[in-house]
Amino acid sequence: MKRSRERAASELFAALYPRLAGWCRRLVDDDETAHEIASEAFTRLWARWTAVEEPRGFLYVTAANIVRDHWRKLERERRAVRRAGHEAAVRPQPEQADPSVRLLVQSLPERLRVPILLHYYADMPIREVSVLTGRKEGTVKADLHAARELLRAHLRRSLDHTP
Repeated sequence: MKRSRERAASELFAALYPRLAGWCRRLVDDDETAHEIASEAFTRLWARWTAVEEPRGFLYVTAANIVRDHWRKLERERRAVRRAGHEAAVRPQPEQADPSVRLLVQSLPERLRVPILLHYYADMPIREVSVLTGRKEGTVKADLHAARELLRAHLRRSLDHTP
């Protein structure tokens, strides 16, 4: 039993780790951090192995939550740097002028951010996002629409304020 469990976990790791780590890499812009996040997601899956019905979904939702925590940590660090008065040396442009989609996605409420990350960044169909988030497909579609509208509005404001 233990050997078959380990074999199944090993096969799942081989099949999913490269894509999960690549997805994380696109979100955090750092190879080492991306691998840490993907590895942590697998560690959390392994700890709940017998209770998880959909391992792939569990991995992506877990990784999305770890990415969110990473973004929050970076934001706290940025605020600390600003308070210390060294912002100009670290970041010449104010954050508001950066219309980076990643930063905008980061600013979305979790209800909208997770479906965006799963659907657009992990290429999951709406049906699968629905199952993973426990929401009806119509709700996922509405959340994706609301998220796109918020992102569009943020981008317009960012571009309108560019010198």
